[in-house]
Amino acid sequence: MAVPSARPLTAGDVAAVTALRATALAEIAEARGGRLYEARPLPLPDDEARPCWVGELAGTVVGYLVASASGTLGRVDAVYVDHACRSVGVGTAMLEPALAWMEARGCTDADALALPGARATKNFFEEAGFTARLLVVHRRL
Repeated sequence: MAVPSARPLTAGDVAAVTALRATALAEIAEARGGRLYEARPLPLPDDEARPCWVGELAGTVVGYLVASASGTLGRVDAVYVDHACRSVGVGTAMLEPALAWMEARGCTDADALALPGARATKNFFEEAGFTARLLVVHRRL
């Protein structure tokens, strides 16, 4: 079995990550809250304010994670792993350097987002030590 790994996004990864992002956005489009998901543009390689890590299995990019920080609060802005490659540690491999990056920037806390009903995403973050701290309620006008 291939061992998952993570590394910073490079120019050679942009096409693969763009394709993964399109799949991710298509998956959430019909989910509760997905229509309003803030799909910020992907960062460029070496973006110090919004770094991106890619997750690999057997040398193939199968996931990405984007982070940011504001003051002492770090945030996982986006995380996605190809369906066929989930539950083998790719997400964790990307999350670890992201959290280290946040700490190095002086963050003392980290947030991440999960859409309502996205049980696998919520479970992933809870297994990494995250707990719910805020619920956002919404009404369409």
